[in-house]
Amino acid sequence: MSATVVIGLSAVIMAVQGGEGVVLTVRPHDPRTSRPSTLGGLPFGPFDPEGQRTFELSLRAFVAAQTRFELGYVEQLYTFGDKGRDAPLADVGAGAARVISVGYLALTNEAVDLPAPDTAWAPWTRFFPWEDWRRGRPALIDEAIVPALKAWAKGDDARLSRIRLLFAQEGAPWNEERVLERYELLYEAGLASEAARDRDRARGGPAPEPERFDPAFGEPMISDHRRILATGLGRLRGKLKYRPVAFEFMPAEFTLSRLQRVVEAIAGVALHKQNFRRMLERAGLVAGLGRFDVDTGGRPAELFRFRRELLGARPISGLALPLLREG
Repeated sequence: MSATVVIGLSAVIMAVQGGEGVVLTVRPHDPRTSRPSTLGGLPFGPFDPEGQRTFELSLRAFVAAQTRFELGYVEQLYTFGDKGRDAPLADVGAGAARVISVGYLALTNEAVDLPAPDTAWAPWTRFFPWEDWRRGRPALIDEAIVPALKAWAKGDDARLSRIRLLFAQEGAPWNEERVLERYELLYEAGLASEAARDRDRARGGPAPEPERFDPAFGEPMISDHRRILATGLGRLRGKLKYRPVAFEFMPAEFTLSRLQRVVEAIAGVALHKQNFRRMLERAGLVAGLGRFDVDTGGRPAELFRFRRELLGARPISGLALPLLREG
């Protein structure tokens, strides 16, 4: 007997709020108890092939209905279909069905307050605390994550090599784009809280959501939503370098300090101030307005705008990340 396939759509909606990268989360209600989930997830819903012409139109419609948020910039991320990692919720058409989830990345320049119940902006550092290197190497990597991974590796050279490369051990450089690979390594090692739940789910068990978790390994999410979020964050970090997506997070007028803080919040690394400004000058992506922001709390800073007219005039790259080296 062939299983029914249901197509679900998930949205990674990201903004920068108060100097922190945030993602829009929801707590779906259990159709049996009408209670909200104990864990957060991404806005999601089923694709109706009869009622919707495209995936994106369907995504925009249910996100607006679910969160009261209107999507702007959107791009398709990836298709997720691993058995046992789908959403066990009746309103997605799951249960006996196999759910194929299509993830989307959406960006906004303002994390607006939303009136929708069980909807909130959450810092992505709650889900991936090891990804924030803005104040240096997170202590939890060497105190909790690497020891647990090495215990799992049991001396296997291939596993130890992955640990070294992904978590910057033994002189290996930190690659901020490999968010998904790091999460998948923790998942494979059974250190991500979702792993045990998903093993039970794949065997046909009741698969309750994790009730306890170690903060060092991040807060779990419903279904495979933390995997989708990791994919979105890694994609966004990569796009910073070859497309001017950082300006999707900016208002029409901004200071260069604010732009740098936004880029640092997304990339999770600290940048060298002077080199960052030299890079902007060479790229010609911003133009000074000859006016100053007097609300910075110190010396007035000049306001700039993104030269959006360049998008249709010539190929435009993204922003280099001139790192602030410790010491």
